[in-house]
Amino acid sequence: MTQLVILPHDEFTLRLDNIRKALKSNNIDAAVISDNANIYYLTGRVFAGYIYIPAAGPEIFFVRRPVGLEGDGVVYIRKPEQMAESIGLNAPETLALELDITSWTDIQRLSAVFPESKIANASPVMRAVRSVKSPYEIERLRLSGQKQERVYRRVPHLFRPGMTDLELQVEIERVSRLEGCLGQFRISGDSMELYMGNILAGENADNPTPYDFAMGGEGLDPSLPVGCNGSVIRPGDSVMVDVNGNYTGYMTDMTRTFAMTQVDALAAKAHSCSIEICKAIAAAGTPGVHAKELYGLAEKMAREAGLEAYFMGHHQKAGFVGHGVGIEINEQPVLAPRSKDILAEGNVIAVEPKFVIPGVGAVGIENTYVVTASGMECITSAPEQIISFS
Repeated sequence: MTQLVILPHDEFTLRLDNIRKALKSNNIDAAVISDNANIYYLTGRVFAGYIYIPAAGPEIFFVRRPVGLEGDGVVYIRKPEQMAESIGLNAPETLALELDITSWTDIQRLSAVFPESKIANASPVMRAVRSVKSPYEIERLRLSGQKQERVYRRVPHLFRPGMTDLELQVEIERVSRLEGCLGQFRISGDSMELYMGNILAGENADNPTPYDFAMGGEGLDPSLPVGCNGSVIRPGDSVMVDVNGNYTGYMTDMTRTFAMTQVDALAAKAHSCSIEICKAIAAAGTPGVHAKELYGLAEKMAREAGLEAYFMGHHQKAGFVGHGVGIEINEQPVLAPRSKDILAEGNVIAVEPKFVIPGVGAVGIENTYVVTASGMECITSAPEQIISFS
């Protein structure tokens, strides 16, 4: 038999206590958690089933698969209807389900388990709690950042003249997996899809995509219209590398720009502006700052540099300049013009002020930062200037 909860005890207790506090502050009596990312957050593993968390009282782990898990509060079931009947649970007055990410069919079925309960939304509660990382989580992110940095430092040595963007991406993916990358790019919701990252060479960066990513790309097939499209990497092209940083179950996000030869003056100016924007946001990003103010700062710097036409895209623009990262790549807070998020100590944010220059491609950087009392600390420290393949 194997213990279900594999987090350190103090970490497990801290996370549950934070969720219970959030439930109480939202007048919620209990929550049922079934999303893989939230189950991983609460236990350190993924299992098929449900976690019942009352605002007051012991949590219960209702497990369907795998067999062989044990521990306090573990109850095996075959179907959700057994949650109430198996241990005689009383219906809470208000029950929160993950309404943002659970199918309508499952919501109806779970609601029927507790027909007397008023249904509330657990998704905002879980997003808010997970947005503030514990020291344990930050160490997991630091380790991912260190491993991702080692991969990026090898990228120039993987390039060969005549390569396509796909061939380069395959080599980077191979090195990443051998370094320990888990391969999974966990994204909340179903409106965004990605494989192991985004390699954009030359003008392919200006191809719009249906996903709300900072950069696009035509992709290799209409079934996944984003990223590399098989273009040969040419002198004068920029090559933007934004690959998977999931080495620990917690993802860092880092982008660097490469080139065979020197890019033109406009692209070089835009790249330098991206670095300066990152520095400015890192200095300004203290607890209590509104996320939309940081977006405004980035937009202002791009506009004053005369680069607003290329900022966060050219033909199609992204609506943000940064986003929270952790177990998923699109967590809170979001640095966007209408964001209601306010920075808190322990937030971990990927800042990505990027530009698309016609005839050259995408330039700029992305770093992952931890919000501290004095500003934002970078945990992805690969070289930031445009890196030569030669």
